[in-house]
Amino acid sequence: MISPITFGGNVFGWTIDEEKSFQLLDAFFAANFNFIDTADGYSRWVPGNHGGESETIIGNWMKKRGNRKDIVIATKVGADMGNGKKGLKANYIKAAVEDSLKRLQTDYIDLYQSHHDDLDTPVSETMTAFNELIKEGKVRYIGASNLSAERIKESNDFARKNNLQSYISLQPLYNLYSREKFENECLKLVADEGLAVIPYYSLASGFLTGKYRSEKDLDKSQRGHGIKKYLDKRGMSVLGAMDKVAAEQKVELSQIAIAWMLHKPFITSAIASATKEKQLDELIHATSISLSKEQMNELDEASSY
Repeated sequence: MISPITFGGNVFGWTIDEEKSFQLLDAFFAANFNFIDTADGYSRWVPGNHGGESETIIGNWMKKRGNRKDIVIATKVGADMGNGKKGLKANYIKAAVEDSLKRLQTDYIDLYQSHHDDLDTPVSETMTAFNELIKEGKVRYIGASNLSAERIKESNDFARKNNLQSYISLQPLYNLYSREKFENECLKLVADEGLAVIPYYSLASGFLTGKYRSEKDLDKSQRGHGIKKYLDKRGMSVLGAMDKVAAEQKVELSQIAIAWMLHKPFITSAIASATKEKQLDELIHATSISLSKEQMNELDEASSY
């Protein structure tokens, strides 16, 4: 059982240091939320970082709090870690999981996910390697992020034919602005395979908080310049509908973005990051917001494609 909000661990070791990360994780856990998502590649893009910083912070926190048994940890393998370390070949998966276990200071990972597809490696090799980790008790379940519907189906077909565990979850890019790719390509797969859906970029890198309304707002944060692509006619239509619904509900826009997501029957848990306790409080409160059918229709229509 996982919480309706997944704490996105990409901020640990990037926009917040270990001390601040501990404060936010404490508040998240105190709210009876238990699901944290990270990856070995977080946060390699920061100058001076090498990857693994997020896993290390989470591992230090769980060790200090003694709460590993109460936390559900998802991490990923496959991203480029430098020096040729990437992909989904069996030998690499087996080496990478040991590194992740060491950084997380645990002997098992609850959900181990393919971060990016590796088209040079047959799915049979990847799925067999994952299942060896499951047999060894190092991994409980496996999932996929950023893989095409075809590759997930091929992977799961192979697993079923060979009495292996298949992917149980999908971590796609999905939010109130970015709907088309997931809804057109993956919804049928999700239904057919019974996949749990834990989307990332639930707030569209912060665009759906409403604080970026024009190009002059892009300097408001380190992530701002990745938001320019949302400042189009459709983006403004989405913000307009969100403004209306947020005013009716007397809440922040970020809470409407999360509530809309959680009202979709195919969503299991929404991944969102926070760098301040106020942001985290808003995310937690978003799980208790009840949107009317009319409000959902307004948001759906504004974000239609």
